Amino acid sequence: MLDTPNLLQTYHTTLETKFANKLLINPRLNRQLVSFQANKNKPRYRWFRYKEGFSEGLIHYILDIIKPTGHILDPFAGIGTTLFVALERGLDVTGIELLPVGYEVMAVHHQLQTGDKTHFLQLIARWQSTTPWKKEFVNTPFPHLKITNGAFPEETQQAIDSYRTALLQESPTDQRLLQFVLMCVLEDMSYTRKDGQYLRWDYRSNRKQGRVPFDKGQIIPFDQAIHQKFDEIYTDLDQVTIFDVPIWNKNMQLIQGSCLDQLPQLKTASFDGIITSPPYANRYDYTRTYALELALLGVDETEIRRLRQAMLSCTVENRDKPDLETYFSDDIYQQAQLAFSQQAELQTILAYLESQKDAKLLNNTGIPRMIRNYFLEMALVIFESARILKPNAPFVMVNDNVRYGGIVIPVDLILSDFAQQAGFDIEVIWVLPIGKGNSSQQMGTHGRESLRKCIYIWRRRLI
Repeated sequence: MLDTPNLLQTYHTTLETKFANKLLINPRLNRQLVSFQANKNKPRYRWFRYKEGFSEGLIHYILDIIKPTGHILDPFAGIGTTLFVALERGLDVTGIELLPVGYEVMAVHHQLQTGDKTHFLQLIARWQSTTPWKKEFVNTPFPHLKITNGAFPEETQQAIDSYRTALLQESPTDQRLLQFVLMCVLEDMSYTRKDGQYLRWDYRSNRKQGRVPFDKGQIIPFDQAIHQKFDEIYTDLDQVTIFDVPIWNKNMQLIQGSCLDQLPQLKTASFDGIITSPPYANRYDYTRTYALELALLGVDETEIRRLRQAMLSCTVENRDKPDLETYFSDDIYQQAQLAFSQQAELQTILAYLESQKDAKLLNNTGIPRMIRNYFLEMALVIFESARILKPNAPFVMVNDNVRYGGIVIPVDLILSDFAQQAGFDIEVIWVLPIGKGNSSQQMGTHGRESLRKCIYIWRRRLI
């Protein structure tokens, strides 16, 4: 096995020294602000729980600091928190999102912004009072995936199927809103709970359990869940002033797809800032955790596999992308590849992880491949972002450091090193005062080591 701890420490010290004056603990930041938690009770943002997102408060804080003008891009848009807040601040926005779940959330918000608000309020009130799903006898079966079969109690499954039949009697625009309401409560009514890398199943599902059966707690009945969500959306739509401002038609562009193939299609020097949070290199598989929602949107088994491989490589199931080079210009690809291959600490980390894999000391043999591809793909995103940003434009990124095989991977420093080579000045790397913990497996084998959670602010160098 490769003996690299001393070499890793040397390279790590070199990187830490290089960016020592940029790493700054920011007492204004906390994990609630830099996650979905601070959005849980916020009008509009609370409708769909996207646990991998950040809060609107964080975006307001960032915009107050960087004071951008013009056009903002989020290449990993999620459910659009950056876009919504930037719109409220009078900025033009473009969002790129691969997963249909996030795209659908943004599209429904778009629909509510540009459509007749009175009509939507009347639609919700009518469905609340008449409960048309109780009048349907021919059901429209939920298009389950293998991973979602048996996700609901039988009575709930029947109500969902009836609801899906009833909404077909409405116009296509109204169908989309009503389906969105259902999408927002699928997890609440199911035996499942999202848990990062997979769906956890309650013991009442009769699925095979581990040594300690999982008890989700209350599984909300269909009528209670759907009425609560109708109430929530009606209240926010009626009271939140943003829905009275007709700004979406000319200010927002949504692009469904991977930023790996979409960024190269954007014009050079066409954006005034980027604010984003890419998937972390933490093995989370969004195609599994959001399987219920993806199934509802009609994503089948073949498309699930395609989406999983098209994602930024953040899960051990991601394979090499054989056509990756074809997305980018020769110049961008070669520059990013050079930055990746010459990053000494990263290459030593990859060699160490390969040696751990060969010695059967990693709990999954796909980890070295995932880390390698994650950093190559992120290098390409960074170099392409430098091309499409105007001089002096900010690039703000939220990301976590990670730990595998007992070694900490300084994602913040490695990506900042790439950014410098791509043409960015490193303005600051904000560090949250309280670090992130490790998995129980990592701590059991290697002990506890706090990981930095950071927000990077890079500035496109003046040409």
